[in-house]
Amino acid sequence: MLVHSRRAKWAVWAVFLVLFLPLFALPLLVVAAASFATHWSSALPSDFTTEHYAAATRGEALQALTTSLLTAAAASLLALTAGTWAALAAHTLGRRGRRLLDGLFVLPLAVPSVVVGLAVLVAFSQPPMLLNGTRWIVIVAHTVLVTAFAHQSVSAALTRLDPAYEQAAASLGARPSYVLWRVKLPLLLPSLSAAAGLCFALSMGELSATMMLYPPDWTPLPVLIYAATDRGALFTGSAVAVVLMAATLLVLFAMSRVRTKASYR
Repeated sequence: MLVHSRRAKWAVWAVFLVLFLPLFALPLLVVAAASFATHWSSALPSDFTTEHYAAATRGEALQALTTSLLTAAAASLLALTAGTWAALAAHTLGRRGRRLLDGLFVLPLAVPSVVVGLAVLVAFSQPPMLLNGTRWIVIVAHTVLVTAFAHQSVSAALTRLDPAYEQAAASLGARPSYVLWRVKLPLLLPSLSAAAGLCFALSMGELSATMMLYPPDWTPLPVLIYAATDRGALFTGSAVAVVLMAATLLVLFAMSRVRTKASYR
């Protein structure tokens, strides 16, 4: 920590708890408690049940969870590929070209996601790229929204990368493609896995653009949560939300193990 005295450390921890508990921990605890409740008319839920989780892990909810996982995985892979390629290309440009390319990738973050959804809907509702009404338009929208995070993460890692490794490989006669695949990308693997995890988590929770684009046979889990709470099924919606959080955390935990092994290498 940046503070060294015991009193200052206790003060920092106290401020952290005062900010963390009401802003982050308490809302999540309320959702978790509501997922087990049948009635909530006082400060605490009055009854306990697991029926909401039975509904949240089968039928429509299970299909929606599968849809969210597939969408997030596809969007993360596409975003990581495009963002890494752009970051590698920008790293060879001058300062002006690099800033221009960075601005283009960050542009979707500067506007509301519902605007991105509308732009994708307009762009892909006419031939020759007619994706409206298919699952691919949802994947494209998620990719557009999360690619900026992959690009920024890889760009930051490239600036910290020691060029001596590439220079040593090139001095030994390695081709540029060999240097890229066997030297640069392995060194970037911890940042690539971190970027993939961030893109996956953001895609799993995306709602605004998805609401404008999803077809009836490709309903992600956040849409199902919104529909459940909109019709008054708050406790069932809370259980589905907990399932969404648990699935996302499990995937992120698996990715963190990959990142740890990559850092060890």
